Amino acid sequence: MPAYVISEVEVLDEELADTYRTLAEASIRRYGGRYVVRGAAPEAMEGSWPSSQRVVVVEFPDADRAREWYASSEYADALKVRKTALERRLLLVEGVAE
Repeated sequence: MPAYVISEVEVLDEELADTYRTLAEASIRRYGGRYVVRGAAPEAMEGSWPSSQRVVVVEFPDADRAREWYASSEYADALKVRKTALERRLLLVEGVAE
């Protein structure tokens, strides 16, 4: 069943964030992931959402593949850049079986 990596992101350094995005995208594709939502500014229909934060949703074939991606050497370089480029919360959830 598909799994989704959901990221709540605040950009700290735009130039470094561009570098992170490039590195992350290549690693995501290598592990069978695809962007479903990328850098969207959500509309808060209930509650509140900080205007400086964006949302990214990546779909993977399953949760194990998403975990492999996150722990991969391909993604490690992106994670190094992320530390100074972005502040974020990263979540992994499983989708609904069809």
